[in-house]
Amino acid sequence: MTSTPPQSTGATVDAFFERFGSGDLPAMIDLFADTVDFRIDGSPQVPWTGRRATPTEIREFFELFPKVLTAPQSFALHTRLIDGTEAVVTAEGVFGVLATGHTFTNRYALHFTVTDGRITRYHMYEDSYAIAQAFTP
Repeated sequence: MTSTPPQSTGATVDAFFERFGSGDLPAMIDLFADTVDFRIDGSPQVPWTGRRATPTEIREFFELFPKVLTAPQSFALHTRLIDGTEAVVTAEGVFGVLATGHTFTNRYALHFTVTDGRITRYHMYEDSYAIAQAFTP
């Protein structure tokens, strides 16, 4: 069942983080449009980098994290900037890599575009070099 989308960019971004934080993956996926410009550039050693476009591909992206990472040791949202349909959020989390036992601090920015209460762009900017090092035995 598809939930009613929030109407403002800020409300949609807030709902994304609330649903992500509570682990409500179906409700979080409902926030994405049918086609999304979803991109995380970086090292091919980082299993979540690449482009996606459909809700199924985006679901697979979020389902990957508990398969390769520990739960966050810490997580903090730092900045939330909203300008019309655009939003940028900066955050930081510390995670462990299950395969290597190494940890890394992920300082990143997310750029969202929200159209009619749905996320149509999700670009993540992170230090994939540092993350790739944590995936290296």
